[in-house]
Amino acid sequence: MSDLPEIAAQWGANGPVQLIAERENAVYKILRDGTPMALRLHRAGYQSEAAILSELRWMQRLEEAGFACPKPLAQTDGSLLARLADGRFVSVITWVEGTPIGEMDSAPDTDVTSHCDLYHQLGRLLAQLHNTSDSIKTDDLTRAAWDLPGLLGKSPFWGRFWDNPSLSAGEKKFIVYTQQTAHAHLKAMKGADFGLIHADALQENVFHTKTGLTLIDFDDAGFGYRGYDLGVCLSQHYAARHLNDLIAAVAEGYGALRNAPSADEIKFFLMLRGLASCGWVIARQPKKSPVQRRYAERALHLAHQWLTTA
Repeated sequence: MSDLPEIAAQWGANGPVQLIAERENAVYKILRDGTPMALRLHRAGYQSEAAILSELRWMQRLEEAGFACPKPLAQTDGSLLARLADGRFVSVITWVEGTPIGEMDSAPDTDVTSHCDLYHQLGRLLAQLHNTSDSIKTDDLTRAAWDLPGLLGKSPFWGRFWDNPSLSAGEKKFIVYTQQTAHAHLKAMKGADFGLIHADALQENVFHTKTGLTLIDFDDAGFGYRGYDLGVCLSQHYAARHLNDLIAAVAEGYGALRNAPSADEIKFFLMLRGLASCGWVIARQPKKSPVQRRYAERALHLAHQWLTTA
């Protein structure tokens, strides 16, 4: 965008504007007197102004309480958000210098011990996130709900995953059956830990830094089942031969600081992430895109695995 330098200047930026990533939000690296910052151009129509401000306030409180995450930065007038003429919002956060953990996994299937050590650390980081969130003010935050309706209701937050266009009639019937069975299972899950969660701790959103692991990109965060965070962080390894070892590592790391879900519960929430992603992709890729089918096949695999072992 041609007006980005002018927008960045509202945060005191006085250097070049460099596009770093363009996914849900476009992320740019900007400089203020040589110090890097991350400017986020929020996707239109996904999060409301109240939701984005809540995300920023939560991050600010987490960082002030000692949790490893970026800190929102204010404009020169003290506000955290700017609105563009087209209605989109812009925010700026501190720059995280490090490496996404996915770039560290050069051969995870052959270096299982190191991979499990990494996910032990990640489990501990997620426990720290939940512990810290429970210790700070959150009752004034407006965020999405990763609850029973949000995950398995008639209109899930990320979309009706059973309507993925790449599903055959038989596969759709199977996914609907899975949704109904999982809905009953989750509804009957008594005493499940519930609160603020990140909801997107994928490899690209966890950075290895000089001081340890840091969690970024809170765009999908909301109120939900804590076990869902553990399922999400394993979703990119759903077909790994050592998945059970990774589940044990995450649970052990998490359990060092907080009561951990069982391995079966983590597998259940892993399956729920597969279903949610099968809905997420519908509006983001053409109907005939092979990406639609890739997400559908993951959902089918995880659903079959859960239904046959639960």
